[in-house]
Amino acid sequence: MFKKIILLIGFNVLVSNLALANLDVAARTAILQDYLSGEILYEKNPDHSIHPASMTKIMTAIVAFDLIKSGNLNLEDKFMISENAWRLSSAGYSSMFIMVGDEITVDNLLKGIIIASGNDACVALAEGIAGTEAEFAIMMTAKAKELGMENTNFTNASGINDPDNVSTVRDVMIMSNYLIKNHPEFYKLFSEKEFTWNRTGGDPITQGNRNPLLYKNMGVDGIKTGYLAVEKYSLSSSLDKNGRRLIAVGSGFESVNSRSRESAKLLTYGLTNFDLVEIAKANEPVDNLDVWLGKEKSISVYSKNDIYKTIQKAKKNLLKVSLKYDGPIEAPIKKDQVIAKLRVVYDQNLVGEYDLLASKDIKKVNFFTRLMKSLNYLIWGDV
Repeated sequence: MFKKIILLIGFNVLVSNLALANLDVAARTAILQDYLSGEILYEKNPDHSIHPASMTKIMTAIVAFDLIKSGNLNLEDKFMISENAWRLSSAGYSSMFIMVGDEITVDNLLKGIIIASGNDACVALAEGIAGTEAEFAIMMTAKAKELGMENTNFTNASGINDPDNVSTVRDVMIMSNYLIKNHPEFYKLFSEKEFTWNRTGGDPITQGNRNPLLYKNMGVDGIKTGYLAVEKYSLSSSLDKNGRRLIAVGSGFESVNSRSRESAKLLTYGLTNFDLVEIAKANEPVDNLDVWLGKEKSISVYSKNDIYKTIQKAKKNLLKVSLKYDGPIEAPIKKDQVIAKLRVVYDQNLVGEYDLLASKDIKKVNFFTRLMKSLNYLIWGDV
């Protein structure tokens, strides 16, 4: 009575987990991720320890955004500027140019951090939230561990020189991914090209965003540059084009021009060499399965999560998506019960298997109806 049904859907594509051999990025360490599928499209020493410099400020912003989202912080809250924060408003540092005793809103401090890359704004925000910058750095590191950033330790909010403020491009990619996914409204700040600060006791100061890729017509909408003498130039960047998002992180670029050129090359490589295939959308029907002895003859199944796979244009082959279950599914069936598997296979290798859930409850028919169905089955076969 029960049979296994396998539906094969062929795509003339190749799932890619490795970068093409002909790409080399002129950086000490680099990584490229397809955002929706999570596939790594290129990597070069991705777990090599780096000093993240101003890319540290991504986590500074994340901690604040999380607090705002939870209701424990408000954009209109004001923080008093300490001498510690003011000392970074000087030549040689990226600054928002705040003054001791100023009361500045969280909103302005965040813009000063994200757009103007102000180290002084980082200290002011950290002290306002946690009391001291050291305590805030503990919060940053705790968040990093929560996100799976296994090789990261933060000792300050700005990324200025400290031998113990360390990370990797893989970890910076993880926090960049988290920022975009969990704070899409705040992420828009990273694409703003300038910020004007109506400072106390002086004319307004307008500063431009330091991300060079924002000024190129290629769809880049973030994220954050960095520079330290010991690390050279770094950049976490993200591109959104035609519904496709890529995240690239590199560190150890030799110059400002190299940082811009090589990051753009990395993002362009991802767009031109790979395609994104949508396998299933979260909470949308994937297929209908037959039901046995139920008050309904079929039931739709869905995935809790979006399912995407990145495929390589240069080597097209066969990607197979199979729906596997023992069926027909016997009633009763409970809503959200796992009743099937969605399997993604390339070249006879399983590259993903996902639970499919029942879309609703289906009750079993009464005894008389069950008896008649069973007799029909015995006489006529599967009906």
